[in-house]
Amino acid sequence: MPTIDPLNVATCVAFTEGPAVDAAGNVYFSDIENNRILKLEPGGQRSVFREPSHRTNGQTFDREGRLLHCEGAEFGPGGGRRVTRTDLATGQYTVLTDRYDGVRYNSPNDICVDGRGRIYFTDPCYGDRSQMEMEIEGVYRVDLDGRVTRIVAQPTVERPNGLAVTQDSRRLYVVDSCPLVGGNRKIWSFDLDDAGQPSNQRLVYDFAPGRGGDGMRLDVEGNLYVAAGILCPRHGGETADVPPGIYIITPSGELRERIAVPEDVLTNLAFGGTDGRSLYITAGKTLFSTRVKVPGQVAFPAWG
Repeated sequence: MPTIDPLNVATCVAFTEGPAVDAAGNVYFSDIENNRILKLEPGGQRSVFREPSHRTNGQTFDREGRLLHCEGAEFGPGGGRRVTRTDLATGQYTVLTDRYDGVRYNSPNDICVDGRGRIYFTDPCYGDRSQMEMEIEGVYRVDLDGRVTRIVAQPTVERPNGLAVTQDSRRLYVVDSCPLVGGNRKIWSFDLDDAGQPSNQRLVYDFAPGRGGDGMRLDVEGNLYVAAGILCPRHGGETADVPPGIYIITPSGELRERIAVPEDVLTNLAFGGTDGRSLYITAGKTLFSTRVKVPGQVAFPAWG
């Protein structure tokens, strides 16, 4: 029995990424190629929230309802290569971190917040690797006092991309997606201790040899919703073995369902709506929406 409704096209732009939904139901999402962040209101009106966006990729809301941005370095010049925050109530725009041990990040990609308010983000390099100043592609934690710690790096993960953290702050999931021939297409699980340090790495799911995961979110039952797959492989490191869609996977690695999405390249997703069961999906030039049975697990809910 299907657990989701048919997909609807919410709006079309250029290369969509990083959706995040606020308490009023507004969807903020990235158009990396055009270097802007767009806003879609519940009534369907679309506007530009920020331009330039400094090549913003992944986004999410923190526990205070402030919008967090991973400013990357893909699709052209002008990338911020940093993590920033916008207070929607005041308009205040803050740089949270732009360097680690004095070295610029590669291209911050995706971001999440645990139940204690700590921020986690990934820093791979999928674009021009000649611009890399930092040799490590890692996962970082930003503590409440602003201190930044690298918590995962090679060889533990090959190239970290999407990530999600449970709101009890006990488990972190990381998408390990390397587009090279034979590269990882895996989802890893880590236990988190009270300080937010990971341990006990476990394989949850392996998409190889198809295109692996990109963005990822969790529902309140702990299931993973992973944006993965491709219709038309772009290079020798990809195959069409994994059709594009949102893959719903249990914490133990059981594939429960796939929400088919008929567009390349599938990138990310976010929960929203008055009950947390509206799912927004970014793919190619399009922002899709659908309804699911189980609400999403988020730091700052737009419902309840």
